[in-house]
Amino acid sequence: MPDCDADPQIMVWAHRFTKDPQKFEAAMNNALPQVAYVQQVAEKYNVAGEFVLLPWVESQFRPVPGHRNLPAGMWQIVPSTAHVIGLHVDRGYDGRLDTSASTDGVMRMLHDYYNELHDWRLVDYAYNRGEYAMRQLVKQHGIPPQEPAIPRLLVPRITREHLTKLLAISCVVRDPSRFHVELSTLPADQHLETVEVTQGVTMSGAANNSGMTTDSLKRLNPAVLGDKVDANTTGYLLMPHRNAEQLRNTRQAANDQQMTASTPMSSDPPAPTVSADETANTQENHTPAASHRVRTHTVRSGESLWQIARSYSVSVSTLQRLNHLHGKELKPGQVLKLDAP
Repeated sequence: MPDCDADPQIMVWAHRFTKDPQKFEAAMNNALPQVAYVQQVAEKYNVAGEFVLLPWVESQFRPVPGHRNLPAGMWQIVPSTAHVIGLHVDRGYDGRLDTSASTDGVMRMLHDYYNELHDWRLVDYAYNRGEYAMRQLVKQHGIPPQEPAIPRLLVPRITREHLTKLLAISCVVRDPSRFHVELSTLPADQHLETVEVTQGVTMSGAANNSGMTTDSLKRLNPAVLGDKVDANTTGYLLMPHRNAEQLRNTRQAANDQQMTASTPMSSDPPAPTVSADETANTQENHTPAASHRVRTHTVRSGESLWQIARSYSVSVSTLQRLNHLHGKELKPGQVLKLDAP
């Protein structure tokens, strides 16, 4: 997208963002895990890199709680948009605050906007003003020229300013020394990832088993409004890689211990002998194929992985694992396994 010097107002806003360099650096460092996570999803949907910083313009990556019909989350999503992109909202969970689900939904939406509008500047306008309004403007006036960088379309001042801010924060990140700020990089073990949760998990328990404080885990998962994690609604928790590995290792150790405890002792009496006729009868009536058939789902146009997972009461991470979906986009007609054979 246009660079720092494409419009004087871009530099004006870039200097406003960095007028207190220490405060800016602290805010950006605090948001760095979310920035890195959003970048991965943007690459998945082939969205222009500047949009990784869209939550900075909206909320400075803060999980703003929703009240009534007001926008919520770091993406500042209104309830009607949440419904369109498949984000669930109820008393115990607000998908607009779910970093993973909301980012996936927004990036998919931005990708669709670009396929229709063919200009990333108009994609930003559509995010702020609405897709329908931009579609009508393009229908009337066509795609605007590359100059000026901020298209002179009949949109509210706040919409033009929204794009200017996005280009300004991108300018700062692209060339921080120009604004006398230093930006950190995120160590690999602190990159965020999702970990599947099961029934009966609490935030405090998951935090303890992953080596985190409960407050730290809640800050990364603001969509869970209480201590109990509903596996049917959420399905996963977001945490740094090192903590995710510790949680998985803790679970594996607990499972191994449980299996060891349930193994019969060598002093147990031998199993009774079974006749050949009885064995044949048992095999006939209890074949593996008859005991469990794998369920599948055929993806319909516009469906998200979250919607499918909720429909069948499975977690998103389970669907990703069974169907090797990490980093891949769903396609209409695609057949998904819903459980393991």
